[in-house]
Amino acid sequence: MSIGATLAAARRRARLTVSEVSQNTRVTEPIIQGIEHDDYAACGGDFYARGHIRAIARAVGEDPSPLIDEFDATWRSAKEITAAEAFQPSMPLRKRERRRVRWTAILAALVLAVLGFASYKFVSGVGRSQPAAATSPRPSPAGGNTNPPASAPAVQGSTVPTNTGPAGPAQATPTVAPSTATPVAAQALASASVAAFGPAGTADGDNPQLAAQAVAGNPAAPWYSQWYATPEFGNLKNGTGLLLDMGHPVTVSSVQLSLTSPSGADIQLRAGNSPVQPDLQQVASASDAGGTVPFHLAAPVRARYLLIWFTKLPPDNAGTYQARVYKIAVQGQP
Repeated sequence: MSIGATLAAARRRARLTVSEVSQNTRVTEPIIQGIEHDDYAACGGDFYARGHIRAIARAVGEDPSPLIDEFDATWRSAKEITAAEAFQPSMPLRKRERRRVRWTAILAALVLAVLGFASYKFVSGVGRSQPAAATSPRPSPAGGNTNPPASAPAVQGSTVPTNTGPAGPAQATPTVAPSTATPVAAQALASASVAAFGPAGTADGDNPQLAAQAVAGNPAAPWYSQWYATPEFGNLKNGTGLLLDMGHPVTVSSVQLSLTSPSGADIQLRAGNSPVQPDLQQVASASDAGGTVPFHLAAPVRARYLLIWFTKLPPDNAGTYQARVYKIAVQGQP
């Protein structure tokens, strides 16, 4: 059975029409019909004929290898083109392409030459005109300043004044650049240490072992004072508090205190450079305070020590009075 008869029988077994095989293989129907009749003239050569046979055979479920071998043995041409020759453009096309490339290169060279000459003339003209403008300033009225020539480059940072007065020669006036210095923003300042503080100083502060908890920021574990029967400490003392040592003198702009107790506390903020009460001067205060307590300073204060001093205690849940502090935030400049 010939190649064409074999492919036609396989197509019928696969229940495919010539049109369906053409759609699956992208081989035109006339070529398929010609191959089924062993006519390969429309294929365009042995190289294309092999490709069409292989594609049709795979589409109809036939092994293409024996068919290709039979084609080479029976239908192979005396002079066969190779794959490279099949896809190689013809000689006239190559000649036209070379001529097109050659003329393109010549045109590009001419354009570059014209642009180069124009650039040279422009640069040389500018070079001659600048000295002349520089050596021939316009006259100015007596006692006035001379205007810079129109071609002179502007000085960076300068401004050109606008003459809104009477007609006359404009005078260049220097401008002073505004200062770029800006106030330094306040920042959080950390204390070097914190201690419980009483009327006699750190020697009789309330619960000194808990003092560090006053700056830890944990509301569940605050520093707390001793409890007292009255807001005025049961007439046992005139106050209690916490002393912050900043480590060195700093500029304090604000202080914020965080309490776990409700309102009812009277508190003073004191500052100084010595850790004794007479040297710690009051710089701010808060009355009937509770929760978050901001201290507003009239002006920044330079000091090393800050004293949070309770002069009246808030009530606690047991019917007594007690201070509870879990955070002290200091803002300023070191």
